[in-house]
Amino acid sequence: MQGLTKAQVDKAEGRDFALGPGSKRPRDAATLILLDRKGEDVLVLMGRRHVNHAFMPGKFVFPGGRTDPDDGRVPVTDALDPQVEAKLLSTIARRSLTRARAIALSAIRETYEEAGLLIGRRGPFATAKADWQGFVEHGVQPSLQPLRLVARAITPPGRVRRFDTRFLAAWRSDVAVELPNGGPTNELEELVWLPLDEARQADIPAITRTILEELQQRLTTDPLLGPGGPIPFYRMVRNSFVRDIF
Repeated sequence: MQGLTKAQVDKAEGRDFALGPGSKRPRDAATLILLDRKGEDVLVLMGRRHVNHAFMPGKFVFPGGRTDPDDGRVPVTDALDPQVEAKLLSTIARRSLTRARAIALSAIRETYEEAGLLIGRRGPFATAKADWQGFVEHGVQPSLQPLRLVARAITPPGRVRRFDTRFLAAWRSDVAVELPNGGPTNELEELVWLPLDEARQADIPAITRTILEELQQRLTTDPLLGPGGPIPFYRMVRNSFVRDIF
């Protein structure tokens, strides 16, 4: 999508993000790309959004959603890796460690709510936050240490909904509990583990395909997804969709 004009992006993503007068300021959001290895293949977890949803119905997506500021005050057993923390802080206009934690923890929370996967360590956990009671009930202490920042993208202007999304990644081995029936919400009606090549061919948003291509390329030189590494950043600048690295 690098170098595309606004009109070309509008056409490519017309079915993904409805056009119309919406909020001009993108909202913080996070998504989690959960990976697994099977032989020579790297698999990625994708979920199909319910066909009755107004936003991207029927599309395969990663678990994720809008950041809740309260997430930044949830206790964790392990903090973000210092390199990941520094990269994440650099994406925030008014640098705030609490805000960075909230963005990262929202990806973990959404992965539980949408996919029934709890990332962290087994052990007693207590919090009064309503959205985190699943971790309390299943005895999982949330951990930020496994997360890796792999990309960032801002929804172009002129969309009804705009998000400043940080794409984080982790491995299936970082999941402490897998609920057999998925998460407690009905956001995703089908969960599948797909090889990266197959995931790129699925019915996915254009930006999701771009991020998968970026991730696949990174894995060729960094198969364990270390905490460092370049982070691609996609956004609209002067009516052209551009890719920067930070």
